[in-house]
Amino acid sequence: MQPLIDNARTFGQRPEEFAKLAEGQSPQVLFITCSDSRVVPALITGARPGQLFELRTAGNIVPPYASQHPTSEACTIEYAVEVLGVSDIVVCGHSHCGAVGALVRGDDLTAVPAVRDWLTHATPKPEGTVDDPAVSEGVQAHVLTQLLRLRSYPYIEKKLKDRQLSLHAWFYEVHTGAVLTHDPATDTFKAL
Repeated sequence: MQPLIDNARTFGQRPEEFAKLAEGQSPQVLFITCSDSRVVPALITGARPGQLFELRTAGNIVPPYASQHPTSEACTIEYAVEVLGVSDIVVCGHSHCGAVGALVRGDDLTAVPAVRDWLTHATPKPEGTVDDPAVSEGVQAHVLTQLLRLRSYPYIEKKLKDRQLSLHAWFYEVHTGAVLTHDPATDTFKAL
């Protein structure tokens, strides 16, 4: 914890770098990814403050659209699209994902009921190789399912139809640092 505290103490000693941020934000990208501490969107993309609007959820899950009982995730997505006017949404899964791995393996999550119940939003269950510690196949299938889920949000469907929004599926390898993107033409993930 001490290195984090030390950095936080010196971080605010460069006010000239941050003064413009007080004027507001206008990110172009909503970056939806896992809460995993090994996945750092700004580090992966090189983004500076104000360039990415981030949504981090266990297993980078996009819950079903529900206007009567919205989730905080749905609110974040709506704000990014309707208020901030992002032009791109990236759903980025990652290798060695505990959430997707638990789903692929069918782990007993009785001891963590909130996690168990949250992961029910990941339906259908991602398919993948049970003995693959990276769960690459399962995570990639899961990311594509989340893109389909996003397409079911009415305002996203409209923006896609009007060509005001693009969706992207990414897969980050925590063990190599490589980032792959889904190529719809071949239905495969390829290096960016």
